[in-house]
Amino acid sequence: MRENNIIFKKLSRQIEDLLHKKGSMLYKLQCISKLLKDEVPHYDWVGFYFVDQKNPKELILGPFEGAPTEHAHIPFGQGICGQVAEDEKTRIVQDVARENNYLPCNIDVKSEIVVPIFKSEKFIGEIDIDSYEIAPFTDEDKNFLKKVANMVSELL
Repeated sequence: MRENNIIFKKLSRQIEDLLHKKGSMLYKLQCISKLLKDEVPHYDWVGFYFVDQKNPKELILGPFEGAPTEHAHIPFGQGICGQVAEDEKTRIVQDVARENNYLPCNIDVKSEIVVPIFKSEKFIGEIDIDSYEIAPFTDEDKNFLKKVANMVSELL
């Protein structure tokens, strides 16, 4: 656990630095996705979903790192991401095989954490992380990703 705290503190500083550099929002989100996937051993797919401006009851895939996914659009309520969009609460699923409303993206995915992103207290998107391990996510992951979501909201 202590090792994760050290990694998360280092990553928080790197993300904060990145947010203050020049570059587009999409470029910065892509860099954050890559940084998280590369630096946290149990983060095997990292991506952002945002509320679709044309259809506000649907999420649209933004920048991500990891295997391609067919889930570029997710209706609110569908899958873990859609549930988070609907109730605006972080979800940790330690074993996706036990989840009735899971949208399979990749046969290697065993667990998922999804953290909402808010701007001016309004739900605008989420960070989605898949792991190829069962039950790797802790409260440290949850707290760290909430911090990342808050930092990202400043970009949007």
